[in-house]
Amino acid sequence: MRLLRSTDLALRVLMRLAVAGDSSPTTREVAADMDVPYTHAAKVVAELQHRGLLAARRGRGGGLSVTEAGRTASVGRVVRAFEGADGGSDVVDCEGGGTGTPPCPLRSDCLLRGALRRAQEAFYASLDPLTVQDMIGSPTGPLLLGLPGVGAPSPT
Repeated sequence: MRLLRSTDLALRVLMRLAVAGDSSPTTREVAADMDVPYTHAAKVVAELQHRGLLAARRGRGGGLSVTEAGRTASVGRVVRAFEGADGGSDVVDCEGGGTGTPPCPLRSDCLLRGALRRAQEAFYASLDPLTVQDMIGSPTGPLLLGLPGVGAPSPT
């Protein structure tokens, strides 16, 4: 299964902030650390903030920090949220989905759709017991700390 770029970035942002300690990097700094466009990072940060997984403070002394809910969030829950799976999205679009693609002629009695849905849920279920905090253990945490600007105080 291939994750959306926004899902991957959401997990990396949470992990990055979880090792930040007392520093509060800006969205621009996190985007630079993760080597992604600022606009993409800003969208992901806004969604994470909306879901209560990170806090953002504006102005002088502002920046981003992971919340306790973000630190203890299930990786499976975060992935579901960003993949749209908490709304019941399917792995395949058997209905055509308005993309100009005709609906699958097998859709009424096909066993593949159900098998793929079960595989998708098994994938998410394998991520459910893992938390963001778990993901920053060694060797990942030290690697994150080695990124330029991580753990260093933000310029004021």
